[in-house]
Amino acid sequence: MQTGSGGYAAGDPFDAGAGGLLRQPKAVWATAGASVVAFMGIGLVDPILPSIASGLDATAGQVSLLFTSYFLITAVAMLVTGFVSSRIGGKKTLLAGLALVVVFAGLAGTSDSVAQLVGYRAGWGLGNALFVSTALAVIVGAAAGGSAAAILLYESALGLGMACGPLVGALLGNASWRYPFFGTAVLMAIGFLCITAFLKEQPRPATKTGLLDPIRALGHGGLASAAVSSFFYNYTFFTVLAFTPFVLDMTPYRSGAVFFGWGLLLAVFSVLVAPRLQARFGSLKVLGGSLVLLAADVVVLGYGDHTTAVVCTILSGAFIGVNNTVYTELALGVSDAPRPVASAGYNFVRWFAAAAAPFLAPKIEGWSNIHVPFVVAGCTALAGALVVVVRRRALTHDAEELETRHATEDSVTVFAGN
Repeated sequence: MQTGSGGYAAGDPFDAGAGGLLRQPKAVWATAGASVVAFMGIGLVDPILPSIASGLDATAGQVSLLFTSYFLITAVAMLVTGFVSSRIGGKKTLLAGLALVVVFAGLAGTSDSVAQLVGYRAGWGLGNALFVSTALAVIVGAAAGGSAAAILLYESALGLGMACGPLVGALLGNASWRYPFFGTAVLMAIGFLCITAFLKEQPRPATKTGLLDPIRALGHGGLASAAVSSFFYNYTFFTVLAFTPFVLDMTPYRSGAVFFGWGLLLAVFSVLVAPRLQARFGSLKVLGGSLVLLAADVVVLGYGDHTTAVVCTILSGAFIGVNNTVYTELALGVSDAPRPVASAGYNFVRWFAAAAAPFLAPKIEGWSNIHVPFVVAGCTALAGALVVVVRRRALTHDAEELETRHATEDSVTVFAGN
């Protein structure tokens, strides 16, 4: 693993030989495949938000609560996932999460009011938290090629899910806004069967995770800095994801195509571009530069004409893809806390921003005009970059010591990841 000039270690997992990115056990592919569907659930509702608002006679602000309830529960659940998985095991935690998603995604499709739909999305968020948080650690523990390849495989699943979610939402949602929810339930049920068939129970950690361990882990300056920076970044991220569909005001097909392009760039830049940029310039320089470019992009998105808004929405996927990869590596490696605990603490902080942005953006528009939510999003991206610059020493870690420590941890624990 190389250490870039800007801070955290960055390497090229594509040079990993037989343990490369694509040569993985069936258990890893089953978990990664289910992860794709789990991440599809985040962007699935994007192209159908206006249709949901129309079908349930709801406002944009009310429909945006679909994201707020989902991520608020996800954030709080981060304190629970490690506690649960360290006691019942990674496989059972994954299956419990998948089962909850199947139930609540199916119920969401039967909703008769926006309040019901928001409530079911909250239950969906709990299931997704249990699954997604555990999936990364399971992939890291079972993957060939070390943690760098495992993280990129996970980011590949994230990118593919983010790309396919809006497309599936558009294709099914063009007939009825209810169908994407039923479709997700079916796909997650298939994921449940694949995990049951291919994933063996993982060894439990020697020490059980306490409910407050993730909070205590945030006492480390580097991890706290990464979490705070990511909090600001995620506000920008989910302003684009949750508020832009109302600005674009397009049919489900057109909106789905825009966010498919967005997700495609996210996947390509997170998996192919980010590692090479990190190896050449260093992770912190790449992260800071990408956040500044994202800030400029969302401000132009907010003030440009319709064509400009479409282009900037798609382009933001490139910056978001780079940021996701770097932040994931920082969260997993910047502190000396066990990976599951550090990641849970990091996610506990950052998902609150994902809950806040969909709630605040429509309100900010109501208080001002349609441009201001994007100005605020640009400012939060710059705030994230400022944290990286000011706290760069805390975000720098000895890569060799870290790699040795986590290689040992990977042999005994696989629970509660990103």
